[in-house]
Amino acid sequence: MTRSTLRAWQPGMLVAAAAAGIAFLLHLAFPALPLLTVSVALGVVVAQIPALRPLLDGPLKAGLSLSARRLLRIGIVLLGLKLSLVDIAGLGVVTIIAIVLVVVLTFGVTLLLGRMLGLPGYQPLLIAAGFSICGASAVGAMSAVTRAKDSESATPIALVTLCGTLAIVLLPLARIPLGFDASEFGTWVGLSVHDVGQVVATAQIAGPVALAAAVVVKLTRVLTLAPMVAIVGAVERRRTPLSSDEAPSKRPPIVPLFVLGFIAAVLIRTFVPLTPELPAVADVVQTALLATALFALGTGIRFAELARTGWKALIVGLGSWVFIAALSVVAVWVTTGLSAAP
Repeated sequence: MTRSTLRAWQPGMLVAAAAAGIAFLLHLAFPALPLLTVSVALGVVVAQIPALRPLLDGPLKAGLSLSARRLLRIGIVLLGLKLSLVDIAGLGVVTIIAIVLVVVLTFGVTLLLGRMLGLPGYQPLLIAAGFSICGASAVGAMSAVTRAKDSESATPIALVTLCGTLAIVLLPLARIPLGFDASEFGTWVGLSVHDVGQVVATAQIAGPVALAAAVVVKLTRVLTLAPMVAIVGAVERRRTPLSSDEAPSKRPPIVPLFVLGFIAAVLIRTFVPLTPELPAVADVVQTALLATALFALGTGIRFAELARTGWKALIVGLGSWVFIAALSVVAVWVTTGLSAAP
């Protein structure tokens, strides 16, 4: 890494880090707003200001691009330290099966809908990953394994941010008509809401029982990212055979290194005795990295461009959001009924 490369990265990375700090202050002032959602929103707002676009597309571009990719991947690795296999086992076989089915069915239906409406490039795949697994983190992971363009990631990230924010407002309102107790509501939130921060913001409204259930279910859902990425990576390698003059490194990886790092972090949390301070510190670092990365991703979203081509993507995103919310309600009813059966 040369000094000139470092100098090119520094301005964009410093701006992204400063924006993450501002997002944190806004989160402190308005705790109901998830930090990561605020970070994306700040990036989106900045990207719509015409006077700032020459900076975003010029001297800041290299650092923002690095933040959006590298820091996001490191944050995903550290996310694994929140999850233990013991926590997953505690959910029970029925709930684990329900989580997998919700992810697979939502992914498949969203992908099919996106292709039916003719979304370009990898957009159907990225939207499917974001809505079925874990929001912007899943979009970033799938972008890495497919080597999708940054422009293809912008719309999926905007959609999961929009729908996840709507969920914070609408899901608590739907809790009473659905008749969910705190634990059932937490399970529903963990099954259906996208980013971890959005899950926390939605579930905490119903209290600590709901929050605990939501986080464990959500992180178990995040764990499905690894096999889903591996499957997509294998398919992409079959679809892009090497030409005679192409190096093997040009082919998409079956499983990106950071996804393996996420799995390793889960195993460490499960089998290695850790001091209480280490997961807490890792959580702070992970949140800071993701906030920085998501601001950088947000700066790539241009509403003028989305307005020309984004209405079909909006239909896919809203359709996927409604589908996963409804499917998750059914999953909660079924798992509750089976658990209560003698």
